[in-house]
Amino acid sequence: MQHNLCADRARVFGAYLVGLGAAFLIGYILRDHHPLLVAAVADLAGTATVFAFSVAWNNSSVYDPYWSVAPIPIALYWAWHGSSGRAPGLRETVLLTLLVVWGVRLTANWVRRWKGMSDEDFRYRTIRERSGSLYWPASFVSIHLMPTIWVFLGMLSVHFALTHLDPPVGWLTIAAGMVTLSAIAIEWLSDRQLASFLRSRADPQAVLETGLWSWSRHPNYFGEVLFWWGMYLFGLDAAPDKWWTIAGPVSITILFAFISVPWMDRRMLTRHPDYQRRLERVSGLVLWPPRRP
Repeated sequence: MQHNLCADRARVFGAYLVGLGAAFLIGYILRDHHPLLVAAVADLAGTATVFAFSVAWNNSSVYDPYWSVAPIPIALYWAWHGSSGRAPGLRETVLLTLLVVWGVRLTANWVRRWKGMSDEDFRYRTIRERSGSLYWPASFVSIHLMPTIWVFLGMLSVHFALTHLDPPVGWLTIAAGMVTLSAIAIEWLSDRQLASFLRSRADPQAVLETGLWSWSRHPNYFGEVLFWWGMYLFGLDAAPDKWWTIAGPVSITILFAFISVPWMDRRMLTRHPDYQRRLERVSGLVLWPPRRP
């Protein structure tokens, strides 16, 4: 079993190397165009490549780590393109460091939790059942393409933070660093508490209601949303006139608040009889003191 899991992880790693190669090829072909366009088309090429492997292996969860993998090479490309030979400043260094830490940690968390090619996210299985013969077109649009678009919208502020180097570091960069670091810490602690709970619980019907999970039904989602607001603040400090990039964190907030959280809650209600009580007492996303019974 362990051998098969290692082999499946290696296959996914290989798929992402191919996807990265496809993205680099597109980037080279379009190298004389605007870096936003280059990154967008390369991102789509990487998504399409990973989708092809999802189809080949009949598992849309192959795409799952793309959310945290793709932003790293995109940000490094923008940093290289925007530096014009200059060493990165404080804002760019802090942003890149935090983004890489976020991406590596989130990807590693997926690797630890994924059980191999037989393990596909329950939401994808639901889409598979509902769409029937149209599953793969539905998978491409809803599971592969839309998350890529959401993340790219979130990355717009990163682009301006890494390419507008002249504005001095302001208080917004300090706030951005604090927000982003807090977001990473919340995600890490949430995932650690959940993993520890799942390993040690004796009752399969038990639900985690301690630690951060006592203040939010989905603190890991809250940390993820907060991360993208941190990225937005970095961009706003570097380029205040690009305030419209707020579309990125707003879109991601809507995704988690109105799609991810309700979907997970519906599943928990079907599996845990007492979950309704948690719905009534505990905040769905934002960390907030629980209501008294």
